Amino acid sequence: MRFWIPLILLLVGWAVPGSGQVIVAHRGASFDAPENTLAAFELAWQQGSDGVEGDFYLTRDNKIVCIHDGGTTRTTGVSKVVEDSTLAELRELEYGGWKDEKWKGEKIPTFQEVFQSVPEGGLFVIELKSKAKIVPFLASQLKTLDKGKIRLLIISFDAATVAACHQQIPNVRAHWLTSFSKSKNLKKFQPSAATIARIVKESGAAGVGMKGNRDVIDEQFVKQLKQFGCPEFHVWTIDKKDDAAYFKKLGAYGITTNKPALIGEIRAKKSQ
Repeated sequence: MRFWIPLILLLVGWAVPGSGQVIVAHRGASFDAPENTLAAFELAWQQGSDGVEGDFYLTRDNKIVCIHDGGTTRTTGVSKVVEDSTLAELRELEYGGWKDEKWKGEKIPTFQEVFQSVPEGGLFVIELKSKAKIVPFLASQLKTLDKGKIRLLIISFDAATVAACHQQIPNVRAHWLTSFSKSKNLKKFQPSAATIARIVKESGAAGVGMKGNRDVIDEQFVKQLKQFGCPEFHVWTIDKKDDAAYFKKLGAYGITTNKPALIGEIRAKKSQ
C-alpha cells in the first residue's frame, strides 16, 4: 500500500518519508484535473501524493464547502458569492467543465466529502478562507468524523484564524501562511524571519507555510527561523523539480505542488 508512511501531525509533529518531505497536492492534482474537486483529490492519491490541500469557505447556512475563490465565476461560469449562498444553491453549479469537457459534472464538494475521500494514513491539509468564523463549525464537524485514520494540518493566512484553531481545535496542528513582498523603500523582503517566528508563536501555530521564494528562503533564513523559535516550515506552490530539490535540501517538512507526480520524483534523489 502506498499509504503506509506515518505522517504524524497530532501532537508529536511530522513524520515524513525517507526523503524528508511530505508531497502535498495543491487543491488536488490541479495541473491535470479541476482544482478542489473530488476528481482532483482522487487523482492526487493515484499520482503518489502523501497529502492533499483544499480551500474551505463557510456558506450562508453554515456548511463548509471546498472552493478557492470567494466567488464562483471562474470555476463554474455562474456568479455567486460563496458566503452569501446556501449549500443547495452551490451544489446546483457545474464545477469541472471549465478545465476540460471530460471533467464536466463535478460538483463543489463539502468538507465532509473531501475528508472521507482521504485514504488511511493520508494527510489532509485544510486551508481556511472564511477566517475565524468558520472555526467553530469546523471543530463541530471534526468531532463527528474519525480523525484516527488520517492526519490533519490546518493552514491560514489570517493569524487570528490560526489562533482560533489553536484554542478551539488544540489537538490539530496549524501553520500560519505568508508570502513575501519588497517595497521601493525597503531593500529587504518582508516579513522577516523574526516577524514570522513572532506571529507563529503569538497565534499558537506549529510552524509556517511560506511561498517558495528562493530570493528569500535560503540556509541563513531557515537558520534564523529556528533561532527565533519557528522550527517547522513548508513551502508552496512548487512545480519545478530543481525548486523542490532546493527546498528539500533546506529541510522543508512539506512541499505543496500542482504536480505531485513530478515533484514526488525528488524522493529518489539524494541531496547534493
